[in-house]
Amino acid sequence: MVLQNKNIVLGISGGIAAYKCAHLVRLFVKAGAHVKVVMTPSAKEFVTPGTLSVLSKNEVLIDFFDIRSNWNNHVQLAEWADLILIAPATANTMAKMAQGICDNLLCAVYLSARSKVYFAPAMDLDMYQHPSTKSNLETLKNNGNIIIPAESGELASGLSGEGRMAEPENIIKFIESDLLSALPLAGKQFLVNAGPTYEAIDPVRFIGNRSSGKTGIAIADELASQGAAVTLVLGPSAYSPKNKNVNLVRVESAQQMYEACTKVYDQCDVAILTAAVADYKPSTASDIKIKKKENEMSLELTKTNDILAELGRKKKKQILVGFALETNDTLDYASKKMVAKNLDMVVANTTSEKNPAFGADFNTVTIIDKHNNLVNFEFKSKQEIAVDVINHIKAHFLNIK
Repeated sequence: MVLQNKNIVLGISGGIAAYKCAHLVRLFVKAGAHVKVVMTPSAKEFVTPGTLSVLSKNEVLIDFFDIRSNWNNHVQLAEWADLILIAPATANTMAKMAQGICDNLLCAVYLSARSKVYFAPAMDLDMYQHPSTKSNLETLKNNGNIIIPAESGELASGLSGEGRMAEPENIIKFIESDLLSALPLAGKQFLVNAGPTYEAIDPVRFIGNRSSGKTGIAIADELASQGAAVTLVLGPSAYSPKNKNVNLVRVESAQQMYEACTKVYDQCDVAILTAAVADYKPSTASDIKIKKKENEMSLELTKTNDILAELGRKKKKQILVGFALETNDTLDYASKKMVAKNLDMVVANTTSEKNPAFGADFNTVTIIDKHNNLVNFEFKSKQEIAVDVINHIKAHFLNIK
C-alpha cells in the first residue's frame, strides 16, 4: 500500500533488460501507482512504446517534441513525480546523469527531479566492475540518488556474474522498503484489537454486541500507512483492513482475543485496544442447538478475561491505550478506567440515539491521558478519529512530530 496513488516516472534506457519493464509497469499499476514512462531513443529497440502505453494507461514519451510537435515538458514531468526510477540504468545513461549531460528527454527529467531517484543498473559484468562505472555510481549516490544493487546471474553476453538488473518484484520490494523506512512510525510495533466478540450459547446462538470494528480497523490502516508494523486482532466483523501491510489475526471469542493479544504484547511498543470484548460468557455452551421448551430460559454467565487489565498488569515499556464507550458519565468512567487498568491514555465516547457509535461511520470522542491532557474532538469520520488518536500518541508519548 505504500505505493498507492504514488506518481512514478519510469525512465527506460537502451539495454536488453528493458524487456522486463513491461512487467515492472504492471506491478506498479497493480500496487495502485500512477505511471508515466519516459524512454531514451535506443530503448524502443528493446521494448515497444505501445506495450508500455497500454500497461501504464499513459502516453510513452521519448523526445522533447512528439509527432504532433507538442512540447514534452520535462520540468512538469519531474514535478509530477513522487519518485523516479531509471531501469534499466545502462552504463551510458548513468555516465550522462552523473556528469550532468542533457541530450535526451530522460536526462532532462532527471536533472529537473525534486523527488527521490532510484537507479537499477543493468550491464555486462566487466562494464559493471569498470572503474569509470563504479565512479559514476558513487557520484550518483553522493548526489542523493538511491542505487538498487544489480543481481548476479546469466547475462546477455553469455557470461554469468554481477550486473543483471534486479528482478521487477525485487525492485518493487526495495522501493517499498525504502519508502517505509522514511515514514514517521517506521520501526515501531503496534498491537490493535477491534470488533465484537461472540460467546457461544449453542452452535447457532451467541452473546455479542453491535461493534463493527471500523474505528480499530481505521487505526490499523493509518498506522501501517505511517510505516508501523501492525498486528490487528479482529473479532467477527464484516470489515477488513485495506492496507496489505497490516498483519490480520481473526478471532471470534473473548478467550481467543485474549490469547492473540497477550501473545504479541511483549514485542509491541504501543497497544491500542478498541475492541468491544464481551464481559461475560455462558458458563457452558451446548454442543447441539437448544430447543425451545419453556416460556423462560436461564443462562449462567461467567466473567471473561479482562484483556485491558491483564495487559496493564504486564506492562513494562509499552504505551497502553484503551477505549471507553459509555451511555452516561462518560468522562468520569473513562478517567477511572485509565487509573484502574494502568493505561496511558483513554479514548472516551458516548453512544446515544444522536451519536450511535456502534456501526456508524462518524463519532465524537474525547482523549484523556495520564499527563492530564484532555482534548475534545468534534463530530468526524472514524478515519479522521484514527489520525487524531495516532497524532496524540506520537506527540505525547513517542516524541514524533
